[in-house]
Amino acid sequence: MQYRFYYTGIRVRNLSRSLAFYTKAIGMKVVNRGTMRHGGKYVQLVGPGSRQKLELNWYPPGTRFYAPYRKGEEIDHLAFVVADVRKAYRELIRKGAKRAVPPEDSEGTEVYVKDPDGIWIELLQ
Repeated sequence: MQYRFYYTGIRVRNLSRSLAFYTKAIGMKVVNRGTMRHGGKYVQLVGPGSRQKLELNWYPPGTRFYAPYRKGEEIDHLAFVVADVRKAYRELIRKGAKRAVPPEDSEGTEVYVKDPDGIWIELLQ
């Protein structure tokens, strides 16, 4: 299986405040935004001269992705594009990843595993 690094997602407490910081202070541009099925919101940004995306994620309380914010937990997840998310999910579980959101529980073509330290890894098809 080939894994192509796609973006880094970070959890934010206040999406408007974080968006203003990354666009005004750092000069990043919005390339995509949306609302997740559970009501969360995301904004993807790129910086000048880069194609690497930063995704700002805000999750509403009560959803499975929400967690009280604790210092040091700023990274939300890493995302990789693969040819077959089901195959990649099984392969990574065999190689030591922990189960997070298996294909049968996903909201689309993305699934999640956790690395040995608990960092979520999103697999996109």
